[in-house]
Amino acid sequence: MSQKHPIIAITGSSGAGTTTVRLAFEHIFSRENISPVFVEGDSFHRYDRDEMRDAVVEAVEARENLSHFGPRANLFPELEGLFREYGKKGKGKRRFYEHATTGGKISGTFTDWEDLPAKTDLLFYEGLHGGVVTEDINVARHVDLLVGVVPIVNLEWIQKIHRDTAERGYDPRDVTENILRRMYDYVHYITPQFSLTDINFQRVPTVDTSNPFTAKDIPTLDESFVVIRFKDPEKFSIDFPYLLQMINGSFMSRRNTIVVPGGRLGFAMEIIFTPIVADLMQRREICEKQEISFRGLKSV
Repeated sequence: MSQKHPIIAITGSSGAGTTTVRLAFEHIFSRENISPVFVEGDSFHRYDRDEMRDAVVEAVEARENLSHFGPRANLFPELEGLFREYGKKGKGKRRFYEHATTGGKISGTFTDWEDLPAKTDLLFYEGLHGGVVTEDINVARHVDLLVGVVPIVNLEWIQKIHRDTAERGYDPRDVTENILRRMYDYVHYITPQFSLTDINFQRVPTVDTSNPFTAKDIPTLDESFVVIRFKDPEKFSIDFPYLLQMINGSFMSRRNTIVVPGGRLGFAMEIIFTPIVADLMQRREICEKQEISFRGLKSV
């Protein structure tokens, strides 16, 4: 963790809805005149799309486990290295994963590694492994605010099936096989992160999702509630009475958990995260002033 170079990480499974959280933060950054550097989790995959397809075939033939959820298909040491270096110096390297073929860029490939922009206020990560911990690496320990996006698993699968078939052209049977193939890594490398997160957002639909593989559509936010769990409310001075007053239809289900209507999710995120981000920026400013004062004393 770093007061001068804070890191915010949004972690969630493929199809979980982390983009909704990113949009809320983008609104906050714009409104508060904050300059973040964005890092995509997909850019730390080990293989491009064609290489991953070949590697999966080899793994299946060898009866081995391989998925984008696990360490074999990702650059976990490099991700932790980036977080460590940014926390210490505000520097590091990133690349991008191309999701579409446009402007000479080929879908399913990576760009070259490049230096992070200079003089940023914070690093914002969105992906699968913002809080991953293994025997060899610990990404979570470098994060100042770790947020989990965790719809109930049937809803997560519905979202993934519809996204991969409608937006990426996959066959529904291939998507289902992919879900099954990566279950071991899901249990061992994705789920444990949500015990480390500072705040979890779990969407619970109020319509029948008992068979996600035959669902005709994705339940809307208005057909859902969102369970928001704070690991340690005191850490960020969470004011539950204020949240209950501001978010119509919300209620407390446990001492550290508030439930909000799905349609109020974006609003809830902004009023929860705005004071947290402001506090991170205030701590950063204090740290910078202390360094300037220290350098002035040394020059005397």
